Amino acid sequence: MKPRPRSKRTLTEYTEGIRRGDRVLLGQAITLIESTLHDDQALAARLLSAISPKTGGAIRLGITGVPGVGKSTFIEVLGLYLIQQGKKVGVLTVDPSSPLTRGSILGDKTRMEELSKNPNCFIRPSSSGNALGGVAHKTREAMLLCEAAGFDVIIVETVGVGQSEVSVKNMVDFFLLLMLAGAGDELQGIKKGIMEMADAIAITKAEGDNFSRAQEARAEYQHALHLFPPGASGWTPRVVTTSALTGEGIEGIWHMIEEHHRHTQASGFLDSLRRQQNVEWFREYFKDALQADLQRHPTLKTLRKTLERDVEAMKLSAQDAAQKLLEAYHQAIRGSKS
Repeated sequence: MKPRPRSKRTLTEYTEGIRRGDRVLLGQAITLIESTLHDDQALAARLLSAISPKTGGAIRLGITGVPGVGKSTFIEVLGLYLIQQGKKVGVLTVDPSSPLTRGSILGDKTRMEELSKNPNCFIRPSSSGNALGGVAHKTREAMLLCEAAGFDVIIVETVGVGQSEVSVKNMVDFFLLLMLAGAGDELQGIKKGIMEMADAIAITKAEGDNFSRAQEARAEYQHALHLFPPGASGWTPRVVTTSALTGEGIEGIWHMIEEHHRHTQASGFLDSLRRQQNVEWFREYFKDALQADLQRHPTLKTLRKTLERDVEAMKLSAQDAAQKLLEAYHQAIRGSKS
């Protein structure tokens, strides 16, 4: 029988398909949550509520790194190792790049070709687009759908450098920073902020002539980490070396992630972390819902543009303009109720 088109899928079809691990339906469900159509958004909200009891069982792993560090190669080797251990692996990409070019998404999928063909893996980039709430919201929702579909490990990969790291840190259990040996002083500004968020640093490409440099870098980064104040989890960040080319260090990194998971579970930190993440997600969703409501009022949209021109021309301060828009919004709400 010919499969029903995505637009005709029912809530029951989505939920049942996801619960039995149907990768096609999972992909269609993620497309649904990325849609900006009102009817799709309403169905997506119902779907997320329906699958909610089946979420939360996966280890959520965030991976970031400087350009050229070999994130995709590392993820493919790690993913294949996890599948050999009987795990189902989901890979989600946070890409804040242009909605037209989609950044390096296609290149990443090509480089992870072997992993993407494995039936126990699901690879999906998050659409950058112009959707309200941004790419991070859709990645969170895709992560929940993957958990409901029975994936044991969800890897969230950042493509860009900057705000995407903060977004990923706020949705995962373990944040892994990949670094190169001798990357150069020009990267110091990027490294410090991200290093403070990392639960571990892995020095990649530790093979051949680069092996000794990787060992030196490991010692330097381990020393640098000791200068940071201890985190709330009680976990001491570690620095390790690895080679995706030889597979060296991959098993050890996974054992470290498992150890961290056991540690944070036993201390209650993992439960506390996820609860706090849920609160933060609520706050962000509410802020975006208010913004969407604001944009739905034609009069307010016109006023906002006028205020923006006044602020740009320095006729009005940013604070005064924001207050005027807020007052007009309150009036519009009162008017809609009367």
